[in-house]
Amino acid sequence: MAGAVHTVHLTQRLIHASLKGASRAAACGDAPARMRLSLHRFPLTKAVPLAISRGTTSAVDHLLVELDHGGVIGRGETGGFDTGHRQYATEAIAAELEALAPRLEPLEPQPLQALEPLLAPLSPPARCGLDLALHDWWGQRLGQPLHRLWGLDPGACVATSVTLGLGEPAAVLARLERWRLQLPATRIKLKLGSRDGAEQDRALVLAVRSALRPGDELQVDANGGWDLATAAAMIPWLAQQGVVLVEQPLAPSADAAADTAGFAALQGLAPIPVIADESCWDLADLLRLAPHVDGLNIKLVKCGGLSEGLLMARTARRLGLGVMLGCYSDGGLLNSAAAQLMPLVQWPDLDSHLNLLDDPFAGPPRQGDVLRPAPQPGLGAQPLALAPPSLEFP
Repeated sequence: MAGAVHTVHLTQRLIHASLKGASRAAACGDAPARMRLSLHRFPLTKAVPLAISRGTTSAVDHLLVELDHGGVIGRGETGGFDTGHRQYATEAIAAELEALAPRLEPLEPQPLQALEPLLAPLSPPARCGLDLALHDWWGQRLGQPLHRLWGLDPGACVATSVTLGLGEPAAVLARLERWRLQLPATRIKLKLGSRDGAEQDRALVLAVRSALRPGDELQVDANGGWDLATAAAMIPWLAQQGVVLVEQPLAPSADAAADTAGFAALQGLAPIPVIADESCWDLADLLRLAPHVDGLNIKLVKCGGLSEGLLMARTARRLGLGVMLGCYSDGGLLNSAAAQLMPLVQWPDLDSHLNLLDDPFAGPPRQGDVLRPAPQPGLGAQPLALAPPSLEFP
């Protein structure tokens, strides 16, 4: 690993960078600016580990991507992840970005379109980190949050779901009560696809359903943990239990035709939406799956950042598809970036930063269980030491 990737105590570093950036911006004058890219590795540890059909996650390492040009610093976050059929390691992502840094140095951060040929060959998570930093730089340079530059309405935001991982029913219900101590938790996403089979999945659904309050909403995410026969049996049963949607019932396939055929075989089984997540990475996947699904889950590290994410969200809405906005083990910076799209989203699922012990960034502003895009310029992400004492709206 090249020496340009540093593991640092980010809170102190970010305070220093904010002060340094402000003084440098005032002093830079008309001197020629160069675009400098730096990477800093940092840990994210979950307060409660999350178990899904593919395994359990308790901690990850992510990258802070910083782009410094003309005294303005744009920041992005990215990291490795595994969808079962595609895997990306944080070390490999860092290597991609380090290799690109010398080619960026003589260039300008805007217009972003001029940089597309350099970003296109990158893996989705590497592209995401740089894309977010470029968008953050742009918004900060103009003094505006991205959602305002895009003409989006923060008043259109709706409640985020909170996630319950796989486990024994008593443990899953205890996790739900812990969420309820933190926020209203009116929309609940229950992970299914248990290795113990469909009967265990049914037991979890019945247990959680028994704990719902009036007005609560129950969603289900199998994370590709069912085969076609199990999915065909489970989806109508879930609809009978009052579940409002089913996400990624079948395992994603690298064979696009086979992947599409799986969703096509599930059409018409129940009057609840079927959502594609691991099968839908970019606009091409959206268009491929659009005739066979009711919505898609956009995740910035999966699609490559806000450029593709915004395009996918607007296209999905135009096609009459529902938009979910999701996350992996993402921190407050990544979820602040995603929240800039929140006014376009029917099913927000940005709860990962609410389950972290050592996140250096505050997440997007929250009122109850409604997250909104931050009003600060760019992504609006605030280092925790600089964030307001309360993240709640007045």
